[in-house]
Amino acid sequence: MTTLPVTGAAVAGEVYTPVTEVPPDREYGGFVTRTVAFAIDAAIIDLAALTVAAVVALAYSLFPVSDLMRNATLVVGGVLFVCWAVAYFTSFWTTTGETPGFHAMRLRVIRADGAPLRPRHALVRLVGMLVSFPLLWGYLPILVTDRRRGVYDVMAGTLVIGVPRELPATESRARQRVAPPIG
Repeated sequence: MTTLPVTGAAVAGEVYTPVTEVPPDREYGGFVTRTVAFAIDAAIIDLAALTVAAVVALAYSLFPVSDLMRNATLVVGGVLFVCWAVAYFTSFWTTTGETPGFHAMRLRVIRADGAPLRPRHALVRLVGMLVSFPLLWGYLPILVTDRRRGVYDVMAGTLVIGVPRELPATESRARQRVAPPIG
């Protein structure tokens, strides 16, 4: 089985060889699986933000706070929420290529040329996703193109591929115990 290069830090002395196409045993991530993965990621992002908001609301209920301070806190909270969402996607895409939602749906973001995904590519992909959202115009190519790339994937030079399932632990151990043929 052909493997893809691992994104992230290179091993000392390792030479980078770009991969120009996805191995034939891999599938591209489709619209529905990407949507479910994004919903999982949005739930994680929102749950963390709601937890922080609940703690801040509890603190504000204990101490007297002016309306000006409440409004300033809302603005700061909004900015921090956007920073949190951007950091969430860019850090996962540049380190493992998988957000928790992508991991659950067995998807991975890679560069089309096989190079490691850099923060600038992740940011271009994220901004492209936001710009493509009105009327879903940037997502429609996922439904009709053979490599299932959205406009934002083309902008960032990325692909979304399926990650093959690993063998169950019992089956893997059973294969290791099989004796080699004699002879």
